[in-house]
Amino acid sequence: MRFILSVLLFFGMSLELLAQSDTTAKQLKDVVIYANKFPTLSKNIVQRVVALTDKILLQQQASTADILTASGQVFVQKSQAGGGSPVVRGFEASRVLLMVDGIRMNSAIFRAGHLQNIITVDNMILDRVEIIYGPSSTLYGSDALGGVVNLFTKQPQLYISNLSSNKAPWKVNGNLVYRYGNGQNENRQHVDVNIANNKWAYLTSFTNSTFGDMRQGNKRLAAYPDFGKRLFYVVRENNVDVVKDNSTSANIQKLSGYNQTDLLQKVLYKPNENTTHLLNVQISNSSAINRYDRLTETSKGLPIYSEWYYGPQVRNMFGYKLTKSQLKGYFQKMNANVNYQHLEESRISRRFKSNNKDFRFEEVDLFGLNMDLLHQGKSSELNIGIESYYNVVGSTAYRNNIETNLRSAIATRYSDGPTNMSNHAIYVQHTKFFTGNWVLNSGLRLNNVQLNAHFKDTALMHFPFTDAKQNNTAITGNLGMAYNGADGLRIAFGASSGFRAPNVDDLTKVFDTRTGYVVVPNKDLKPEYTYNAEVNISKTTSNYSLGASLFYTWFKNALVVDVFKWNNSSTIIYQGVKSDVFATQNKAKAVVYGFNLNGSANLTPNTMLSATYTYTKGTYNNSFKEMPLDHIPPTYGRVALKHGNDKWNAELFTVFNGWKRIEDYNLNGEDNEIYATKEGMPSWMTINFASYYTPTKKLSVGFQIENITDLNYRYFASGISAVGRNYILSCRYSF
Repeated sequence: MRFILSVLLFFGMSLELLAQSDTTAKQLKDVVIYANKFPTLSKNIVQRVVALTDKILLQQQASTADILTASGQVFVQKSQAGGGSPVVRGFEASRVLLMVDGIRMNSAIFRAGHLQNIITVDNMILDRVEIIYGPSSTLYGSDALGGVVNLFTKQPQLYISNLSSNKAPWKVNGNLVYRYGNGQNENRQHVDVNIANNKWAYLTSFTNSTFGDMRQGNKRLAAYPDFGKRLFYVVRENNVDVVKDNSTSANIQKLSGYNQTDLLQKVLYKPNENTTHLLNVQISNSSAINRYDRLTETSKGLPIYSEWYYGPQVRNMFGYKLTKSQLKGYFQKMNANVNYQHLEESRISRRFKSNNKDFRFEEVDLFGLNMDLLHQGKSSELNIGIESYYNVVGSTAYRNNIETNLRSAIATRYSDGPTNMSNHAIYVQHTKFFTGNWVLNSGLRLNNVQLNAHFKDTALMHFPFTDAKQNNTAITGNLGMAYNGADGLRIAFGASSGFRAPNVDDLTKVFDTRTGYVVVPNKDLKPEYTYNAEVNISKTTSNYSLGASLFYTWFKNALVVDVFKWNNSSTIIYQGVKSDVFATQNKAKAVVYGFNLNGSANLTPNTMLSATYTYTKGTYNNSFKEMPLDHIPPTYGRVALKHGNDKWNAELFTVFNGWKRIEDYNLNGEDNEIYATKEGMPSWMTINFASYYTPTKKLSVGFQIENITDLNYRYFASGISAVGRNYILSCRYSF
């Protein structure tokens, strides 16, 4: 670890935008990003933005969540193998906005805990990922408190020929990919086909993924010789729950495997140079995914659960995008996007030796519309946009006796009556170019969020109310300046505000996040606000990049899970267990601050050394005492040595986390101290190797080794250990 820190301090600092695509450093001013919704030069953005464009990084990971982990730019939590919850500047889940192809993924039931929704975007067809750090509510609205993770899938490519449009030929090209990893018996098959002429293009992508039980590392710290071992698992034999001994194979994390299929279909029509129509269809469907952490919990030496799994996770998305350029009048460009998403998720659980199996189902129909207009003047740009999303939520539940097959009523996870939530906004973003290489960013957004939830069956939980309503209006903005020196020196400083309205999950959830701990609804919630200040400094030349980012965020009305009284009682009987009552509540104040150090250097024309290091700290004060804020990751980062040319690329890199001490855990929140050691989550560092050989333009072969030392480790707040030594083979054939 000392060696890593020494390298970081030497190459140090934070590159404002680290485009992980080439082995030679690029001038920052040449990088195009999409953080402002239109293609924009990165030097004109005050906020820190990281663009991940390396196709090896994007498409040679087990999931989209693993891209962020492998990049070292974002911390990711996992409760099961089929998961991944990004943490950006100490904010997670519903406080980080996920976008795919310009469409919000965050729905009304995005929870404040840990999510796995990002894996429903197929990384095999990703073109780029952009991470916007800090409050981004001006352009992106509610939920973008910590930042935005923008996912961009590949676009259909037109075939331009010299023939006239009515005689233009059609061209077909595509890719076949196979990937195998022994660490979790990973098998992935992918095909994408592009069929096009000079006006029409059709892109079809299909990926089938199968993951077996994940094997964790065998090399453990002497102080924790059994940490993470899977010593038992439960099966049902002859209608009886039986505990199976797994001590001889304790590194195999039984029941952690899952399957997933992903389909993408895009149709592009370009009748002329200034108009583009794009139809975007994405369908993702998983198998049942076991909640691995819950299946490892015990009480009095016995398992708590025989079954606890997420039902198939479904994300169906249909979008239409119209792009216009060279418009007559004040605005020259326009983007308009109309979209619809149908989301399904469910939770199924059964306690050990119980015949009662509980089913909870959620469905969300999400309708969206957003339009942006861009004016480009000689010394300024003006972006005006509108956005509207409408959520319809359905929540049902029942208990089934697996012996008698009789059903009975149980409390739904969310309000069981008509429930909807809407987000509406109008915003303006202005960029002003001054002489002397100065750029001014400023923007304002007017937000309105409405929520209407109705509880039909209030008898089971003895609800003291039947309706929960919200109507919140807020103005957010940003202001900042950047200096872009001709010698590669860049200095940027800015302030921005964030806004997040309570959603259906915050207001109406009934759920036991762990045994004996129940979260109940609280209809008296208020929106969260963040106020952020940051400074970014970088120096970029043709041979190296150095920089630093420092931020401080004030968090007002922070929603924090804390002790609560339900019908004047601090305990209730929930699913047959006497449980302490908790609820999401607005606490007095919180602060989150930290820094990122990052740099890269070209050792030779084809060899690059890069490093990144992130520190985050968060606390909140509930008017009585100061306590750690949950979701705050330990220090983390990456150091890499990469060498490559047109035919061969190889990279040796480390990914590491520092200690997360138990005194820095929030014991009432989502930090999951029960899955850590008594001192907290130990620090760790993995050593990894990746190589790719491209003998011809049509064929490439990859060989990777993850976690070469077979270290046993867990990400902070995670209930499953990471993969041990993992040999990965991949092959791509292009046609």
